[in-house]
Amino acid sequence: MTASGGRTRRHHTFALPVTAPSPDEFRRAMTLLPTAVTILTAPGSDGPAGATANAVASLSLEPPLMIAALDRDSRTLTVVRDAGGFGINVLATDQEALARAFATKAPHPEKWADVTWSDHSGVPIIDGCVLWVACRLRDAHDGGDHVILTGRVEAVGNNAGDPLLFHEGAYRAVD
Repeated sequence: MTASGGRTRRHHTFALPVTAPSPDEFRRAMTLLPTAVTILTAPGSDGPAGATANAVASLSLEPPLMIAALDRDSRTLTVVRDAGGFGINVLATDQEALARAFATKAPHPEKWADVTWSDHSGVPIIDGCVLWVACRLRDAHDGGDHVILTGRVEAVGNNAGDPLLFHEGAYRAVD
């Protein structure tokens, strides 16, 4: 303890690597982190837009906030910004085909051709998802080659089933 009654802090020195990992090395390392597979959606002028995303998490309980990241060049990002909101659709294990389809650069109408969905709080929500969250766009921040979005939660819903995961470069079910 110090004379003022506070605690003395110890400073630790961490040995950092001489060089940062390459993008490929970093990508391989991050495949070991299992993530829920989601599709971010937004209402567009030509119909719904969407993209597969795995950088998604809850951010705050008070106020209720979500965080998600989309590639800087994503067409869905443009639609999210224009719409002022987005949906987070946590896919079920039987929705792997949707994850693959929405991960492509196909035009939005092509991605949505056989998808059943409904509007919740102004955003498209894909039927059969394990969990969905409707958000109003709050902030957009630089995140390297991605843009980090924060959204104020407007509504949530869930369905029975297990979430689809992405781990070690493959889609997987919860064991």
